[in-house]
Amino acid sequence: MKLFPESALVQLEFDKIKGLLKEQCDTEYAKLRSDELRVHTKKEFIDHELKQTDEFKQLLQSSQYFPIDYILNLSKELKLLGIQGAVLAGDQFLQIRKLPESIQKIFRWFDKDRETTYPALHSVIKTTYYEKAIISLIDDVIDDTGKVKDNASNELLRIRQQLSGKRNELRRVFDRIVQKLSKQGLVNDTGEAFLNGRRVVALFAEHKRQVKGILHGESDTRKTSFVEPEETIELNNEVFALEHEEGREVYRILRELTSRISAYSGLLGAYHAILGEYDFVRGKARLAVILNANHPMVVDRSHVHLVEAYHPLLFLYNQKSQKPVYPVNLTLNEKTRILLISGPNAGGKTVTLKTVGLLQLMMQSGLLVPVHPDSEMGIFKQLMIHIGDTQSLEFDLSTYSSHLKNMKYFMENANGKTLFFIDELGSGSDPNLGGAFAEVILEELVKKHSLGIVTTHYLNLKIMANKTPGIINGAMAFDEKNLLPLYRLIVGKPGSSYTFSIAERIGLERRIIERARQLVDEGHFRLDKLLNRTEQDLHIIEKEKKELQQLIKDNERMRKEMDALIKKEKHSQQVELLKQQNKITEERIAYLKDMERKLKQVVFDWKKAENAENKNELIKQMRDLLFKQNVRQKDEKVKKKISSRYEVIGGDIKIGQKVLMKKNHQVGEVREIKGRKAVIQLGMMPITVELEDLTVVAEK
Repeated sequence: MKLFPESALVQLEFDKIKGLLKEQCDTEYAKLRSDELRVHTKKEFIDHELKQTDEFKQLLQSSQYFPIDYILNLSKELKLLGIQGAVLAGDQFLQIRKLPESIQKIFRWFDKDRETTYPALHSVIKTTYYEKAIISLIDDVIDDTGKVKDNASNELLRIRQQLSGKRNELRRVFDRIVQKLSKQGLVNDTGEAFLNGRRVVALFAEHKRQVKGILHGESDTRKTSFVEPEETIELNNEVFALEHEEGREVYRILRELTSRISAYSGLLGAYHAILGEYDFVRGKARLAVILNANHPMVVDRSHVHLVEAYHPLLFLYNQKSQKPVYPVNLTLNEKTRILLISGPNAGGKTVTLKTVGLLQLMMQSGLLVPVHPDSEMGIFKQLMIHIGDTQSLEFDLSTYSSHLKNMKYFMENANGKTLFFIDELGSGSDPNLGGAFAEVILEELVKKHSLGIVTTHYLNLKIMANKTPGIINGAMAFDEKNLLPLYRLIVGKPGSSYTFSIAERIGLERRIIERARQLVDEGHFRLDKLLNRTEQDLHIIEKEKKELQQLIKDNERMRKEMDALIKKEKHSQQVELLKQQNKITEERIAYLKDMERKLKQVVFDWKKAENAENKNELIKQMRDLLFKQNVRQKDEKVKKKISSRYEVIGGDIKIGQKVLMKKNHQVGEVREIKGRKAVIQLGMMPITVELEDLTVVAEK
């Protein structure tokens, strides 16, 4: 991205964001990447970087493990591998070994499911492979402590075996000498020591002449002398020679191992970069969690649509101070290219401007930004900014001259892919003349199809914004009653500077305020007062709107609760219906199973029957079974028909009542009662039925 001026990144505090990112990285590779963080203009690159960071953020928030346990800064070791004749030490090989070990863990972590779920993270290792020979080569030579193994070569094994034997022999001889000298009272409390790589006896200085051997030195107090006894000189020489021989063989083995591993120096360098890259992505994800940042939608055009956007540094500061943070909501597109923000000083105009600029830089450098995920951010090729006093002593320019010089650059170089920010456009000059130039500057920038944010106090610019296509007014909300800024951007209306209100609230004399009002143009004063009143009316409307929205939410919540209750009741009814249907089905299945069992028994008895009489009996049983089944089916149909027209009410039977005959399920009317019997009119014929076989019913 092309930036103007060169200090644009510092003015928007992008360097502080890079510093925060660097703190979240562990490896030198990732910290260097943080220092060199660039602002890109290719959508493919930006999308990939944002996706990687967002995927790692998901891992952090779900507390999932990702195998980058080691913090490896092996640039020096890898550089030595590329130098012919270089030799790495054992502990350096242990560090080198961690590279393929970590890569192996990463390859195992990316199973098929994770490879599909986290494609952007997997792309880091897509072009490389795991080489197991590197670990095998190192393990064959180096042990867990970083020392060369005894069996690294046959020669080293022979030397160390001889060395062990000689050291044991030397220890036995030396212990015998020290014991003897101790009995004679010649040895001090130390007894023995190592000096110049050789084993010596610590004698009282006055007795050093009584022991034959080589004097190697004295203590600082000169009270102790260190003597190598004559009996151990030859053994010490042999041990020293074997140690020297061991050192040469170890060096040869390490040089040979270095040569073998150097064949994989390119691959190890790639491993080192991969682990550093994952650490860098993790650092970006950690920063995103701290800033409560999200992945906005990225579009490849000049477009800004921020929803609940925060200035990241202000967010952190207010979080520590336990102060509220006020979000920014604004849109810049082809129809509304320039947002003109007005309002009182210290109301948040410059913070809003810096918020948009810093978030744009962060997004185009691959960092997640503290906005709502529904936000949309375009890609710009140029970013221009003019904030604060730019007076230049070097070029003997006044504040306004420098301001105009920057505006000249804006107008000459801005285009449809430019995002610009101008703080206090036209300030530093006569309001009438400066305001006129400011209008011309805005007209030119609109013609260039650039997108940007401009802050001002000039009334003529507010009027211009209302009548110029492509420019829209915006105001920072202000509580006139309590004289406090509300730090909330209202798009679509200009704001008052509250000059006289602030003067009244701070206690300036009434006569001074009135005199100032007299000096102000009447139309200008009325317009500012109108803006003032309009803004306060908007506060009231906004408050009522919030209350109405809350009532709508409450109503919607109650409606959902009622819908849920109705659904629950319907579900209960359906469950009860299914239970009844299942009960009928179960009874039917039980009946059929019983019928099947009886029929099987009849068939079985038929096969065993020896004469015609027995078989006739079986045929009769089968007829009874089938007939009863048909009768039962007919009875069921009759029962259903009767139950659909009549309901049983029970009670004493009286003349004129409708009654149900239990045996044949027919309904008739009682004509006469004779003792325990009743005469029932059934159709055209009267019949006599026992009272206990009758039930009183009534038509539904």
